[in-house]
Amino acid sequence: MGDNLFAILEEGTIVTPKGFKAAGLHCGLKKTDRHDLGAIVCEVPAVAAAVYTTNVFQAAPLKVTRESLEDGKLRAIVVNSGNANACTGKQGEEDAYTMRARAASEFGVKESDVAVASTGVIGELLKMDRVIAGIEGLPGRLSGAREGAEAFNQAILTTDLVKKEACVTVSVGGVNVTIAGSAKGSGMIHPNMATMLGFVTTDAVIGQEALQQLLRQTTDLTFNMITVDGDTSTNDMLIAMSSGLAGHDELSPAHPDWEAFASGFHYVCRMLAMAIARDGEGATHLIEVHVDGAETDEDAQAIAKTIIGSSLVKSAVFGADANWGRIIAAVGRAGRPVNPETVDIKIGPISVLEQSRPVAFDEDAALAYLQGDTVNIEVKLHTGSGSATAWGCDLTYDYVRINAAYRT
Repeated sequence: MGDNLFAILEEGTIVTPKGFKAAGLHCGLKKTDRHDLGAIVCEVPAVAAAVYTTNVFQAAPLKVTRESLEDGKLRAIVVNSGNANACTGKQGEEDAYTMRARAASEFGVKESDVAVASTGVIGELLKMDRVIAGIEGLPGRLSGAREGAEAFNQAILTTDLVKKEACVTVSVGGVNVTIAGSAKGSGMIHPNMATMLGFVTTDAVIGQEALQQLLRQTTDLTFNMITVDGDTSTNDMLIAMSSGLAGHDELSPAHPDWEAFASGFHYVCRMLAMAIARDGEGATHLIEVHVDGAETDEDAQAIAKTIIGSSLVKSAVFGADANWGRIIAAVGRAGRPVNPETVDIKIGPISVLEQSRPVAFDEDAALAYLQGDTVNIEVKLHTGSGSATAWGCDLTYDYVRINAAYRT
C-alpha cells in the first residue's frame, strides 16, 4: 500500500476524527501523580471492532468488552493503567462490570455501549473507590481538543517512556476522512492479536464486518509483527471505532477509495506498532527485519519474528556486534522451509552473507552502523516470493533492571 494515498497529520490526535472526545486524570492507582484513568467518548453510536490477546489467561476487562461489542457498536471506552485486573477471579470480573456501569451512567449511555480496558500489575484487585471517584471526574474533563487527547495518552501508559500516536487524512468520495490512533506498550510485548492496548478512531462511514476484517488483516501485518521480550500479555486489546460523521458513501472493499482508506489505516497501525517496539523497556535501538524470497508470506512472517525475537540477536545489536551467525541460526530454527545454500544477509548497507557463505566486510563500518538508533536487517532466502517485515528492539541491562523491580 502506498503512503501517497493519504496525508499525514502531524498535529492530529485520537480526537481529530469528527465526533470524538477524550479525557484523562490521576485517580490514585499509580504511586506517581501520572494520569491513570482515561476515556474516549463518541457523540454518536460508533461502529466498533476489536481483536484480543490469545493468552489463555484473559483479564476481566476483555470479557466485559467482548460482551459490549456483541452488537458491533460502542459509545465509550474507559481505560485504567497501574493495575491489569487480571487473574483476579470473580471480584475482578465484578469490578470490570462496575467500571462499565459507572462509566455508562456518567457518560449517559447504555452499559452495553461501553468497553473497558486495563493495564498494569497482574493479580492485584483494583482500588475501586479510587476508580469510581475517577470515573465521576471524567465527563467534566472530556475535550475534543489536543489537551483531551494528551491527558488520555498519559492515562494509558505504564513503563512507557513516550506516548504513541498517529493520524492521517484520506479522501473518500471527495470527502476528507480522518484516521487516528493511540497506543501503549513497552514490556511484555509479543502480541498474537494486537498490542498491549491500542485505540483507533475514524469518522469514516464503514460497516462493522468491513471494519473488523480490516482491523484483523492490518493487525497481522503490524502489531502482530512486533516483539520486545517474547511475552504475550493477559490484557492485549485493540479497538477501532468509527463515528461515520464524514458522511460519504459507505466504505467496503468494493468502494473505489477502499485502497486509500485501508492504506491510511495500515499506516496508523504500523506507526503505533513501530513506536511500541522503539520504546521497548530499556531499549536503545529499534530493529527492523525484512525477509524476502520465502515460499509464502506466512513463512516470511514466522522467520522475521524469530529473528526479531532472538535474545542473542537482540543482545548483539545492543553490543553493536555484527554477529550474523545469530541471525542465520534464527532463520534455521523458525520451522519454515529454507534452502541452506541460498541465504543472503545484510546488516544495514553491509552485506555479511551471500548464498550462505560469509562475505568479508569492514568491521569498523559495521560498528558505526550498529551504533545508530535504528538497525535494519535484510534476509533474502531465494526460495519463493513471500515477504514480511517485523520490528523489535535490543535487549539491554535496563530491561532486566526494570522488570526485576516491576511490582515495587
